[in-house]
Amino acid sequence: MSTANAKVDMGLEVVVIPVSDVDRAKEFYGSLGWRLDVDVAAGEDFRLVEFTPPGSGCSIQFGTNLTSATPGSTQGSYLVVSDIEAAREELVGAGVAVSEVFHEGARGARFEHAANARISGPADDQGSYRSFAAFSDPDGNGWLVQEVTTRLPGRVDVAATSFVSASDLASALRRASAAHGEHEKRIGHEDPEWPDWYAEYMVRERAGEELPT
Repeated sequence: MSTANAKVDMGLEVVVIPVSDVDRAKEFYGSLGWRLDVDVAAGEDFRLVEFTPPGSGCSIQFGTNLTSATPGSTQGSYLVVSDIEAAREELVGAGVAVSEVFHEGARGARFEHAANARISGPADDQGSYRSFAAFSDPDGNGWLVQEVTTRLPGRVDVAATSFVSASDLASALRRASAAHGEHEKRIGHEDPEWPDWYAEYMVRERAGEELPT
């Protein structure tokens, strides 16, 4: 049997980032509220530390003799959130020097490739994928926080829609509530079937499908 068209699932599980001081990096990522999964060593020549961000299916690893990359050289790693303002407030509360929320005035501005092209504040239309904040760890490894509320079509299986955390679900409920308020204005009366409407709205939004009206 030919396997030319076979597709093997390949889940992105871990990203290795280069740091110069393992204990300092451990303290920093722990202060973000990320889960410490592993801290193992073999003498003085090897150490591996692993953290997982809340709600993430992918972890980070750093340590001693894990990579030859220059500390601080990992840039543009994404942390996807459903509420960019709330995420920024959490980072500020953890003592992180995080940028203001911004959107791009020119493509690539999120990576600072275009001078003065970051525009203060979230995207004008609150568009999904378009609002950002940025911060770095003590070595200068750069992180981008990106707000995603509606996935591009095909990115999420509608039959397997899920929410990664209570705050993620709460944000989806707030958006559904606001949209349902507009729905009731259009129909001119209270909607007794609002739970069904909420459910359909939230699943469609998550899957990037056309939203109910």
